[in-house]
Amino acid sequence: MLRVDRRCFHNFDWILFFFLIAISIMALLNLYSASYPPVLWGMPPYIKQCYLFLMGMLGILFVLSFDYKELHFWNYPFYALIIIFLILVLFAGNSAGGAQRWINLGFFQLQPSEPAKLMLVVSLASYYSRKEVEGGYGLKDMVTPVLLTIIPFLLILKQPDLGTALMLVIIFVTMTVFARLRLQAYLAGILLGGGAAVFAWFYLLKPYQKLRIETLLNPGKDPMGQGYQILQSKIAVGSGGHFGKGYLEGTQGHLHFLPERHTDFAFSVWGEEWGFFGSLFFLGVYFSMLLWGLYAAMTARDRFGVFLAFGVVMLIFWQAVINLLMILGFLPVVGIPLPLVSYGGSSLLTTLLALGILMNVRMRRFQTGLGMDKVSKG
Repeated sequence: MLRVDRRCFHNFDWILFFFLIAISIMALLNLYSASYPPVLWGMPPYIKQCYLFLMGMLGILFVLSFDYKELHFWNYPFYALIIIFLILVLFAGNSAGGAQRWINLGFFQLQPSEPAKLMLVVSLASYYSRKEVEGGYGLKDMVTPVLLTIIPFLLILKQPDLGTALMLVIIFVTMTVFARLRLQAYLAGILLGGGAAVFAWFYLLKPYQKLRIETLLNPGKDPMGQGYQILQSKIAVGSGGHFGKGYLEGTQGHLHFLPERHTDFAFSVWGEEWGFFGSLFFLGVYFSMLLWGLYAAMTARDRFGVFLAFGVVMLIFWQAVINLLMILGFLPVVGIPLPLVSYGGSSLLTTLLALGILMNVRMRRFQTGLGMDKVSKG
């Protein structure tokens, strides 16, 4: 049984919790509108999302019950478990839309690539905090982080899920730059990255993935095909004007012009109904939460906490930025959800667990030393 220092509860991060609740309420209202009018069969998406949100809140309570320093020990077993799931999904996973990404757990469809992103954050944070190199990390020091990234990257790319696979690369690059590299490591990374991009274009990317990138440059070339999603999303957001059309009054979403309106293009629904100022308010709350997360990283008690909090913030930040740029037509449609907002069980639960880790770091900022003596088993 875990005994938790009482000071942890006195230092509970109510500000981050407030941001989480505020964003979740707005997201559920938006999801209700995106699925309106409700169908006469099956459970509506917003009801499922409510249940998943409650599961995620229980997950946060579990994460808060132990010292985050224990992730130093558990991150590699969990990493191995995620790799097993990623291999399993290739052989026994459920397929949809030409992709094989889900494992049926009976009560829940697990998409292992979502927790894989969080697991990579934890693993890289553990490595960089354990191995502190004076003057920056060199090429030899980068072997382990590269291996930790490339194994799930290749397995997720095989599904295929290019968007999530690229998210692993973005997480790796962001956390590695934050850890600080030597000059030769930066130069080698730029050369290898450029070479990998050229190789991927000619030998790895499938024709439909290349077409998405080409459509980004000229969506009007194929308005009823690959360019349809981007064009309809831009119409929805632009038609919202200054103050929007009103809640439940959006036409692009409710008349089914906007595809994937409750998942990848959920924010397009918000933009149409609440307009520029409503979108500005939502994004203000959303990115204020991430700024507070960076403050949690700055005030962490140890190097591991700093990397862990920073990695969690960057995980959510980059997904949000990519999704928003995608619906505005500045990036190709790659299937990256808007955390806490887009419908999806694996994404929501992973994001809530990530925020639970962030709260854990903030809550235990007063502790000194290794901190493992603060949480003991009785």
